[in-house]
Amino acid sequence: MYLVTGVTGNTGKVVAETLLAQGHAVSVVVRNSANGAPWRAKGATVFTTDLTDTAALTPLLAAAKAAYIISPPSNQSPDFLAEKSEFLAHVAEAITASKIPHIVVLSSVGAQHPTGTGPIRSLHTAESVLAHAAPSVTFLRAAYFLDNWLASYNSGTLHNFLTPGRAIPMISPTDIGHFAAVELTRPHAGPQVIEIAGPADYTPEEIAAAFGPDTQLLTHPIEAVEPTFLSFGFSPNMAALYREMIEGVNSGRVAYVGTPKRGTITAQAALRRS
Repeated sequence: MYLVTGVTGNTGKVVAETLLAQGHAVSVVVRNSANGAPWRAKGATVFTTDLTDTAALTPLLAAAKAAYIISPPSNQSPDFLAEKSEFLAHVAEAITASKIPHIVVLSSVGAQHPTGTGPIRSLHTAESVLAHAAPSVTFLRAAYFLDNWLASYNSGTLHNFLTPGRAIPMISPTDIGHFAAVELTRPHAGPQVIEIAGPADYTPEEIAAAFGPDTQLLTHPIEAVEPTFLSFGFSPNMAALYREMIEGVNSGRVAYVGTPKRGTITAQAALRRS
């Protein structure tokens, strides 16, 4: 049996659906019991618990041959990095106590750095804390999510904070889920990092074109990041961290160590509106 967390999000959903389609036994973890009903209908076993509940999570992990682990977003957190450190301590305790043989953890490009990457810093912590929590650990360092652009598109205008004309790796959450499903079935010895991206790198201009030929790209100054994210309901702490991350992307600090494995889903397929 494979245990999948984050099934109410885009990557966990794809992982669970892919494994079920392949005929594997799958269990999913949800925090709200109402979110479990669709998964029961698909043939998964559903457990309702919080990932910080070590006593509840440990036996679920112990019954699994492998687990997909994500750190859920918390955009209203007053102290995101401290919150994630506490979360990861609970998860690491459960993984270690369960003796599960293999875990796959969603990480990010740039997670090799302890500073200067905004919320990605929490994934540097995740890689440090979870590297030896199980005999086999795979960290998937994913590129910039293509779906991030969806919140930036409004009535034919694509709002942008990235450097115009500069291509960076991006990836669809669907590609991430497919990579994770494959890696769950391939345990190994010790920790490993796999860098993943979509089939091509993209400039902001190419992303605008992917939405449709009439899309206007509007690039804002970096000083506008925090007010913009605050207007979306993010906490001041998270808004500041996202500015740091965007600065890290623009400076080249948030970058791969090696050559990523490539998925198949293009920006056009993921984003096109017309």
